[in-house]
Amino acid sequence: MRQGSTVSSGGRSDNGQAEPGLSAPASDRGGRRADGARAESPAPPGAAAVVPVVLVLGAGLARRFGADKLAARLADGREVGAVTLERARTAWPRVACVVRPGTRMAELAAAAGVQVIECPEAVDGMGHSLAAGVRATPEAGGWIVMLGDMPRVQPATVRAIARALQDGAMVAIPCHRGRRGHPVGLNQRLGRRLADLRGDEGARSIVAGLAGEVVELDVDDAGVLADIDTPADLAAGDPAAT
Repeated sequence: MRQGSTVSSGGRSDNGQAEPGLSAPASDRGGRRADGARAESPAPPGAAAVVPVVLVLGAGLARRFGADKLAARLADGREVGAVTLERARTAWPRVACVVRPGTRMAELAAAAGVQVIECPEAVDGMGHSLAAGVRATPEAGGWIVMLGDMPRVQPATVRAIARALQDGAMVAIPCHRGRRGHPVGLNQRLGRRLADLRGDEGARSIVAGLAGEVVELDVDDAGVLADIDTPADLAAGDPAAT
């Protein structure tokens, strides 16, 4: 698999609206780091024991939504967080979820049987959530960072990202119609840098510094662009049963 390449992957199509944080037109991205330094080299394809963890980030405060959006109901009556966890578990055997203690998402994650990682510091930003998830899963062969408010991502997309990490990608990002989305796959060799994250930026700066090491996966899955930011987003698209 070429670094900086675009790889086609077939997932089922879905309708979506919002563009997640790492999304940008594919034509806007370059290859080398701006400072000219070399990025970390990915592990060789076929490396043994590369078993990524799907890391669901479910500890946000949902300020734009105005309520606990992960407990909000989609058009079919299911809770946003429950559907996201279902998609993750359907796609991949190893799933962990970062939550704030005492929240509905903490209950949903426990009921789903996934590893529950409590992060009270998540009130200070996504960076704290991602760092806590990475520190709690040191054995992971990389991380597939899945946002808790994206219940329309298709399992086939998650599996494609996992395969890209297993094939040695440093960063793997799904693209739908030229736009980058989520989940984002991050190589295990980035673990130390991810574990030190703070604030609200998440892994954006790390990914930006690895532009030449990014593998883009062309997916027929509009769910990679569809997060739940407002109550109106609950009715958009059809989070079909997997």
